[in-house]
Amino acid sequence: MSVAIVEYRPDHAAAWARLNEAWLAEGGFSVEAKDRRSIDDPHGVFIAGGGRIFIAERDGEAVGCCALIRIPDGFEVSKMTVTPAARGLGLARRLLEACEAAVRTDGASLLYLETNSALKPAIALYESFGFLHLPARPTPYARADVFMEKRL
Repeated sequence: MSVAIVEYRPDHAAAWARLNEAWLAEGGFSVEAKDRRSIDDPHGVFIAGGGRIFIAERDGEAVGCCALIRIPDGFEVSKMTVTPAARGLGLARRLLEACEAAVRTDGASLLYLETNSALKPAIALYESFGFLHLPARPTPYARADVFMEKRL
């Protein structure tokens, strides 16, 4: 078995959509307008604005993803998931490591994210990676009720 974290390519588009629609459904969340835009146009939403998308591949198959959106002080971590069959392989941590490395290379000093309190394993991962909780703030996502950042 080989696993790798790779940069998003146009041929990842179908896997990107599948991965994101699956985690939303698994969590019992609806696909919101902002989700739909990022699922349908990952290049325009993330890459064209100076962000990045990383894909976790196992034996060449996309089994996870994570994106970075440029924000004023740094980058927002977005759309992070690993398929149930690939969980436990450390891929989520490796995706976060790729995000942090990209942010550091860019010279930014902040990683920010929004998530949902029901996603306890994700929150535990973020905490173990050095993210700190922030007070609630306005958000375009109805499901977002946890806000975190990591200063670099």
